[in-house]
Amino acid sequence: MRTFFLLVLSLLFLCKAHSQQAFYGRTTGRLPYLEYGLGDDRLGGAKMTYLDTNVLMKVTDSVGTDYKVQLSNHHVAYLPKQNFKGDTSIRLQPYYLTGSWRVWGDDQYDYVTVSLPERLPYRSIQQINPSRIVIDVFGATSNTNWITHLKTVKEIKSAWYEQIENDIFRINIELKHQQHWGHFIYYKNNVLYIRIKRQPSLKVKRLKVAIDAGHGGTNSGASGVTTKILEKDYTLKMAKQLEKYLKRKGAEVYMTRSDDVDVSMIDRTLMLREHDPDVMISIHLNSSGNKTVKGTSTYYRYIGFKALTEKVLDRMLDLKLNNFGNIGAFNFALSGPTEYPNCLVEVAFLSNEEDEKRILNERFHKDVAKQIYKGIKDWLKSLD
Repeated sequence: MRTFFLLVLSLLFLCKAHSQQAFYGRTTGRLPYLEYGLGDDRLGGAKMTYLDTNVLMKVTDSVGTDYKVQLSNHHVAYLPKQNFKGDTSIRLQPYYLTGSWRVWGDDQYDYVTVSLPERLPYRSIQQINPSRIVIDVFGATSNTNWITHLKTVKEIKSAWYEQIENDIFRINIELKHQQHWGHFIYYKNNVLYIRIKRQPSLKVKRLKVAIDAGHGGTNSGASGVTTKILEKDYTLKMAKQLEKYLKRKGAEVYMTRSDDVDVSMIDRTLMLREHDPDVMISIHLNSSGNKTVKGTSTYYRYIGFKALTEKVLDRMLDLKLNNFGNIGAFNFALSGPTEYPNCLVEVAFLSNEEDEKRILNERFHKDVAKQIYKGIKDWLKSLD
């Protein structure tokens, strides 16, 4: 019996050791991303960052639909299995040295480029007061002996690095303006690019505004508490009113949908990335299991975009709706892109009879459009 018990323990140990044996591969698919941990809710786990494709990954464990990946000696994250492709030819190096930098601009954007021997994982953080973008490159060790700054930059004030851990290389980019207008991180070959958006005109006229009507097609969203009206129909009505209002004011408007069609969150995100708006507004209607809950709210994920959502909420409250709050660190898919300031507006609650009556009113749709426009205008004016 004792021999059998020891054999079982040995087998369990071998199975555990086998399950934790590291293997390597690269990110793949559309919009691969990392999550901080295994926590989950209806919006998914808390996301650390989106990544480019073909980024090197070291997998140390498998948990459900995710792989646990080792980013550095002391940092791990979780990558959806659908966004990983194993590669047995990869041989991890003991260290990856950074090369020279270039800080420069073209006719549209500013850039920081850093040469690396491999496509290493990264994450970015927005900071305010002063406005900075901080990028951690995992697995990299500094061998950078010069940073070339060219006078073609218009938004980047300065750029420098810190080796915050033996295998975490931190890129700091300080901006000239208070407002974060967006950044995008990607690789060209093994050169890391951080593309910085410049401040556009601070007038609604000529501003590129993207409008997202929540849900659509088979994704109907919430339904009315008494009338059973569908969220997808009324977000589109309000989005079209906002489109009309902004166009009359001279803005260039892009709609993620103009009809009752299915558009996935990944498709919306990639469409918006291609269109590259100056600002994005996503319109939704809220719902709660408590029928007494009512009011309007705005949402953001990144601190650099908070000011926009505050101004829009202030104007929405002029409609005498209850204040349901300005909510940060929100894990909504369209709050995830760092490329442009974005604001999710939950106009009112379909699950509340009083709010539902207002949602049914066409005049209210026009009022919502006008108030969102005023919020954008207030935000722009505060940046002068």
